[in-house]
Amino acid sequence: MACGLQIKDEDSGYNKNLFCIPKHYEEDIERVFIPHGLILDRTERLARDIMQDMGSHHIVALCVLKGGYKFFADLLDHIKALNQNGDKSVPITVDFVRIKSYCNDSPTQKISIVGEELSALNGKNVLVVEDIIETGRTMKALLSKLKDKEPKMIRVVSLLIKMTNQSPGYRPDYIGFEIPDKFVVGYALDYNEYFRDLNHICILKEKAKEKYKI
Repeated sequence: MACGLQIKDEDSGYNKNLFCIPKHYEEDIERVFIPHGLILDRTERLARDIMQDMGSHHIVALCVLKGGYKFFADLLDHIKALNQNGDKSVPITVDFVRIKSYCNDSPTQKISIVGEELSALNGKNVLVVEDIIETGRTMKALLSKLKDKEPKMIRVVSLLIKMTNQSPGYRPDYIGFEIPDKFVVGYALDYNEYFRDLNHICILKEKAKEKYKI
C-alpha cells in the first residue's frame, strides 16, 4: 500500500516569521505547515517512483485543476529530467481536467467535471495528478469516467491526503504527504481562489476564513 511522509496531529508546523510570506497574507496565516523546499524534495522522489513503475510506455499526465497545477508543473519538471538523463525515456503528453467540489471550506454535494477532452487516453498509461484527497469521492467519480476511455493503465498521485473520519479508505498509488484534518492553503491550494500564490503549504487562521468567505 502506498504511503507518504506522515505529518501527525501534534505536528503544528513552523513559525511563519522564519519564512517569506507575501505581505498581503501575513495576517491570515497561522503557521507554515509544509515548507516549499520539503515539497520539492518529496516531489522529486515521487517522480522517480512513477517513472520506475510507468516509464515503459507513453504517459499522459492529467492535471486536476486548479489546485494541482503547481504540483503538476514541478512533478513534470522532475520527470522530464529523468527522461533526459536516464537510460530510457518515454513520451509524456499532458491534458487537464477541472473538478469543482468545494465552497468555502466544505465539500459540496455536487461534483462537476469540466473541460474533459479525454478520448485520446485509449491504450495509454494515464497519470492523474491531484493536489489533495480527503474523502476520495471526487477521485472515484473521475476514475470511473477515465476507465470508460479504456486506457492501458491508470495511476493516481496526490501531493496530500487528509486523514479524516469521512474517508472510505481510498488511497492513491503515490502519496506526497499524509496530513491530519487541518484546512491548508498555498502551493496552489486555495480558499475561495485566494492563497494559491503562496509557496509554502500553510494553516489558515479562523478569522481569515471569515475574511475571504463568499
